[in-house]
Formats: sequence, structure tokens, C-alpha cells
Amino acid sequence: MLILYNAIHLLFRAVYLLLFVRVIISWIPHDRYHPLVEKLYALTDPILEPFQRLLPPQSIGIDLSPIFAFFALNLLENAVFSILF
Repeated sequence: MLILYNAIHLLFRAVYLLLFVRVIISWIPHDRYHPLVEKLYALTDPILEPFQRLLPPQSIGIDLSPIFAFFALNLLENAVFSILF
């Protein structure tokens, strides 16, 4: 049971890290079509796009989707752990 707990926890931490890297990369000039950046976008877009549809970045001038994604992931992680453990 501990192995499952650690695996799920590690998975969520990896997603948090990917989102964090995406936020940091958005602050600096980067090549959107670099293979690593493309992979990062491919992994994080499915998480961010639902929140971007709710509150498009153009409407307020800043993309708040990562904040909502972190919050939703935290809720999801807590729900998964409370159901399984």
C-alpha cells in the first residue's frame, strides 16, 4: 500500500514540476518549436486548456490557468488519497 501511495504522490509531484517549468519558461524568450519545449507543452496543455477556456488570458492580460491548475491538482490529489487510503 505504501508503494502505491508513493507512486501516486510522485506522479502528482511530476505534474506539478512540469507545470512549474512551463510557467518559468513563459517568462523568458524561448523557441516554442524546440523538441523539449514542444514536449513540455504537449504534456501540460491538456491540464491548462480547460482553465484557459474558462478565463482566456487575453481578457485580463495575464494567464491565470496555472494557478487554477495547481489548485485543481491539489484538490484531485487530496481526493485520490482520501478515497484510496
